[in-house]
Amino acid sequence: MPRPPVTPVFASLFQRLQPIAVFFLIGLLILGLSRLGLAWWQAEDISAVNGWAPVFVQGLRVDIASLCMLYGIPGVLALLLPEGGWVGRAWKGFLRLWLTLATCVLAFLELSTPDFMEEYGLRPNRIFLEYLIYPREVASTLIKGHTFSLILGVALVAALAWAMWRVAGRLLARPSSGGVGLPWRVPCAFLFLLLVGFGVRSTLGHRPLNPAMVAFATDPTVNVLPLNSFYSVAHAGRELLQTSDTSRLYGDMSLAQVVGELHAHGGLPASAYVSGKLPTLAARPPQYTGKPRNLVIILEESLGAQFIGSLGGMPLSPNYDRLSQQGWAFDNLYATGTRSVRGIEAVLTGFTPSPAQAVVKMPKSQQQFFTLAELLNRRGYDAAFYYGGESHFDNMRGFFLGNGFTRIVDQDNYKKPVFTGSWGVSDEDLFSRADAEFRGLHAQGKPFFGLVFSSSNHDPFEFPDGRIDLYEQPKQTRNNAAKYADYAIGTFFRKAMASPYWKDTVFLVVADHDSRVLGQDLVPIANFHIPGLILGADIAPRRDPRIVSQVDLAPTLLSLIGIDDPTPMTGQDLTDPERLRPGRAMMQYDRNFAWMSGNDVVILQPDKPAEGFRYDAVTDRLSPATASAQMTRTALAHAMWGTEAYEQGLYRLPPVPKK
Repeated sequence: MPRPPVTPVFASLFQRLQPIAVFFLIGLLILGLSRLGLAWWQAEDISAVNGWAPVFVQGLRVDIASLCMLYGIPGVLALLLPEGGWVGRAWKGFLRLWLTLATCVLAFLELSTPDFMEEYGLRPNRIFLEYLIYPREVASTLIKGHTFSLILGVALVAALAWAMWRVAGRLLARPSSGGVGLPWRVPCAFLFLLLVGFGVRSTLGHRPLNPAMVAFATDPTVNVLPLNSFYSVAHAGRELLQTSDTSRLYGDMSLAQVVGELHAHGGLPASAYVSGKLPTLAARPPQYTGKPRNLVIILEESLGAQFIGSLGGMPLSPNYDRLSQQGWAFDNLYATGTRSVRGIEAVLTGFTPSPAQAVVKMPKSQQQFFTLAELLNRRGYDAAFYYGGESHFDNMRGFFLGNGFTRIVDQDNYKKPVFTGSWGVSDEDLFSRADAEFRGLHAQGKPFFGLVFSSSNHDPFEFPDGRIDLYEQPKQTRNNAAKYADYAIGTFFRKAMASPYWKDTVFLVVADHDSRVLGQDLVPIANFHIPGLILGADIAPRRDPRIVSQVDLAPTLLSLIGIDDPTPMTGQDLTDPERLRPGRAMMQYDRNFAWMSGNDVVILQPDKPAEGFRYDAVTDRLSPATASAQMTRTALAHAMWGTEAYEQGLYRLPPVPKK
């Protein structure tokens, strides 16, 4: 049988790929127009770093790689599969659906980007994926808080789906390209696969294309503009599926070196470390030595320092400001991350942050992982979690019940709440229930630990009418919700201070994180600044100017309630006013890790050398500076410890001795 001429063969093969090529160009157009709009929005910041060329040149590179991911395998199949018969018809039907859905996904993610960037300063990423597994809460938030954006987005995507379905149908309805045998199609498919593979990698270097490769500025918002949101989400999904081992992300350091740095920084004598198997398990003498006290931690949703008047923020916190004059108030407390699970991780377990997910959601930490609840449970405490919403959110329920909590009080346990919104019952319902239970436990003579997690200060910012003088109109705004959260705090403490359990209890009020964490620096330090206040009958009023981290709160609380059991925590006991001066804090912002000591800051980035900065608290900006080798080693050790401890099971209490 004679071979067909080469030119018609390639024309025939190209005709097979024509629908994919057309949709490839449509994808480039959608992603390019979206990037243009985002760049116009961020034009001032792009100009400040001379970033126009990198944004669009590197953006085209990322877009090509993304579309190769979407259309590479369909292109190979288009070359290999027959065009006729039932296989050909089934293939064309699948390809039509794939082309339509892929284009709609690209458009949907780009339409979602402005709202997400306004909240987090980044393109949709791991946080975006984590929220998608809670459709009820997300749907309610979108419907009540982002109605116009939702309607517009649905309408645009629906119109695009209709148009793309018709375009794909016309392209695939064209006559067959003629018979071209497998001897031609197989090698062409192989060459096409190689070309697509190079397009996805986008480099001949050792490492394929990744977000760090196209980053060029110190402004994280500008750095994500060369990406597209499909690529950003796909990269985040790949990381979620991979192992949690991110210990080598910032550099190399052996476990022995990591532990050595932690011990040196911890300030404890060698005799304090009591286990050869658990290298950070240490005994700390408590400040209080009487009968152990009760402990209540009030974790406030998204209540950053920007909402607290006594911390230089907006005048939205008269109750917190009043209470701060009656207890131990931290002026320079910094969150470890930007999500509630990261705040829970730090406050409840004292665990240092890592680029992986917070341990609340990680599989190896669902049992036998240190928490305050586990320690106090062993001491006979009632350990309960109080929440106004559904406790399964972010896997809180599973993590808590597996690590020391014996009771969960969540939305289903409130029979006649005053108010119920998208994220559950109101803060005043939450605090009323907690106060009633604390009174009952105290009357029974039962020591208790309560973790009380608020939710009213969460988009779409719903709360009862008539409780506060609104700060602004309309009612459902972030600032009004923050003011209501403060109202609920004040109401609770008026009850608590008049209760019998007040004299036997230590209270901590602290935010899980700030809201809308974004900025022009690699890590926006100011948006990690949060309120923290310890109250109790015997807590002397004072303002603490030291820089401290959320991970320091748990060991401090144990010292104040009189618990001397060894724990694996690496944070500092702050009850000694001369310790930790001027102080230090650690912050995880997406993939970047910041270590701040005084005004000096070291920032670790994936696959890049550490960078040094100076933080100006007046302007809330970082300026380049030289980081000392010792400070860089200390930062690296703390950044690596979280992963090493998690992977090797080092962050736990020893087994309870058998009787």
